[in-house]
Amino acid sequence: MSHIALYRAWRPQTFHDMVGQRHIIRTLQNAIREDRVSHAYLFNGPRGTGKTSAAKILAKAVNCERGPAPEPCNECDACLGITAGTVMDVVEIDAASNRGIDEIRDIRDKVRYAPSEVRYKVYIIDEVHMLTTEAFNALLKTLEEPPGHVIFILATTEPHKLPPTIISRCQRFDFRQVSLEEQTERLRLICQEEGIEADEEALAYIARLSEGGMRDAIGLLEQSAAFGGERITLEGAVDVTGGLAAEQFAKLAEAVRDRNSGAVLPLVEGLMQAGKSAEKCMENFIYYFRDLLVLKLAPQSGAATERIVDDSRFREMADGFSTERLFVMIDVLNRYQADMKYALQPQTLFEVALMKLCTLSESSDASARNAGAAASGAQASPGAGGEEVAKLQRQVEALEKKLDQLLRSGVAAGGTEAGSASAASGNGAVRRNSGSRGGFGASGGGGLGAIAKPKLEPFVAVANGQAINQIRMRWGELLQRVKETKITVHAWLVDGDPVSAADDTVLVAFKSMMHRETTEKPANRELIEQVLHSVFGRPVKLATVMVKDWQAASENGAPEAAGEPLELRMDDESGTASKPEWVEEAYKMFGDQLVELKQD
Repeated sequence: MSHIALYRAWRPQTFHDMVGQRHIIRTLQNAIREDRVSHAYLFNGPRGTGKTSAAKILAKAVNCERGPAPEPCNECDACLGITAGTVMDVVEIDAASNRGIDEIRDIRDKVRYAPSEVRYKVYIIDEVHMLTTEAFNALLKTLEEPPGHVIFILATTEPHKLPPTIISRCQRFDFRQVSLEEQTERLRLICQEEGIEADEEALAYIARLSEGGMRDAIGLLEQSAAFGGERITLEGAVDVTGGLAAEQFAKLAEAVRDRNSGAVLPLVEGLMQAGKSAEKCMENFIYYFRDLLVLKLAPQSGAATERIVDDSRFREMADGFSTERLFVMIDVLNRYQADMKYALQPQTLFEVALMKLCTLSESSDASARNAGAAASGAQASPGAGGEEVAKLQRQVEALEKKLDQLLRSGVAAGGTEAGSASAASGNGAVRRNSGSRGGFGASGGGGLGAIAKPKLEPFVAVANGQAINQIRMRWGELLQRVKETKITVHAWLVDGDPVSAADDTVLVAFKSMMHRETTEKPANRELIEQVLHSVFGRPVKLATVMVKDWQAASENGAPEAAGEPLELRMDDESGTASKPEWVEEAYKMFGDQLVELKQD
C-alpha cells in the first residue's frame, strides 16, 4: 500500500478516530449537541495534528442526514459525499495558491446563496495566514455578519500572522502535538491492521522523529515498511530516515569527551559519505547532549529516547561530562546551528562546531558558569573566584555610569582637554547642531559623543500614532529581512525597539550604547534603511536614541541639546569672527556638520 493510500485509509473519519485532541473534540461535540455551532472557527497548531481532518469531520457532523450529530454516521449520502469531496456546498480552499482578493470576493458573493445539497455551507480555508492584506479585509465583513447557513473554518500553522480583527471573530482551537505514547499506540494499531511486523524501538523512533505530527508518523512508517520488507527494525528506520545510529553517536561523543579533534573529522566525513545531512546531524547531536544533561540532572525521569539502546553505556557516557560542560556545549551547538542556515558549506560548520567542543577547556567552562551566574544576579560564591567576579561587576557598573555622564554632557571620548578649554572661555560659542536630521553619525573623530541625539519633540508628539503602530506590526518582518541580508547587522538591531515615527523617520530606542553605535555605522544604517524602503514601499530614515533618554523625553518633554548656545565674539576692528583655538578643536572633535557658529 502506498503512503497516500495508507494515509487515506487511516485518516480520521469521526471525532473518535482523532488522536491527542480530546479537549477540542469534546468542545465541538458539545456545541453540536446543544445546537451552539459558531459561524467561524480558527484551527491552529503544528502540521499533521488533525486540523483539516477535524474541519471535514465537523462539516460532516453538522450536515449529516441523521443529525446534526456529535459523530457523523459516514453512511448517508451527505457524509459519503463530503468524504469524497463531491458536495458542492463544502468547499476546501488552499490559501497558499488562492491568496488574492479576487478569490475571497468570489467567496463573499457566493455565501449569500442557500446551500443546495446539505444543511450548511462550509468553507475550509487551509493555510489561511498566506492570504494578502487585501484578501483579509475582504473576508472581514463576511466573518463579522455571515448568513446563518454558512460556517467558516480557518486552519493555519502560524496564527500570529493573522490580523487580530480576524482572530477576534472566530472561536479559536489550539491543536497540540500528539504525545509519544499516543503516536506509538496508533502506529502499533496500524501495523496490526495492515499485517506489518515492527519492533517497539522502531515505532518509538518513528513517533519521536515525527515531532508530534501524526501524518508525518504515518508517512515515516510507510517509508520504513517499504525499506525493511517483512519487518521494521530500529536500524532500518534510522537508515531510511537519515538519522544517526546509536553507535555513531557514541563515537562522536567519545571524541568530544576525550577532546580528540583528530578523530572528529574522519567520523564526520564518514557520515557525509553515508548520505547524512550536516543540518540533521547537528540537530540530533544537540538532542543527544540534551539527553545526557537530563540524565545527570533528573536521572529518575526516564529520559530514554530513540538514540538510547544500551542504557548502561549511555549512563557511562553521561558520567564523562560535567554538568557545566554540557550546558556550554549545547549553547555552542545551538549558535552554530543558527549560523548553519546561512552557510554555504554546512559540513565545514559542523566540523568546526565539534572541534570547538573538543577545545573547550575546564577553565572556559568555569568562566561560562560564572558569567551566567553574574548575568542572572545570583549570589557570588564565598571563594576567591566569586569575589573577583563581584569586583569586576562593580567596576563595569562604575564605568557605565561615567560613560553615561560623559554622553549627557556631550563630551566625546578623548576630548576632555577641549572640554576644559571651552569651559574656561567665557566669550565665544560652540554648540552641537542636534537639530539637523543628518545628525545620525558624525564624520569627525568617532567617539561615544560622535552620535548626535535627534530632536525628540516631534517623536514625543506622535509617540502613539498610527505610523509607529504600522511599523511595530511589521517590525518582525523587517528584522527577518535584515537577518537574511546580513546577520551581523541583525544581531545589533534586535536590541532596539521602535518607539515613535515622524516625518518618514522611525526612532529606535536602544538599551546598550555599543549596539546603538554599531547600528549607526554608515554601512549598517544604509542597509537598514534599504530594508525599510523595501518593507514599507517608501523611503524611511532611521534615528536612534538611548532608552533612558527616550523615557525622560516622554515623561518630561524632550531634553535640549547638551550645553547652552553661547555667542561668538566678534572682532571690532575687522568685523570678522575670530576663531579661538578651542573652536578649531571643536571642529576636529565633532566635524563641521555638527558645529554651528552663532553671530551676535
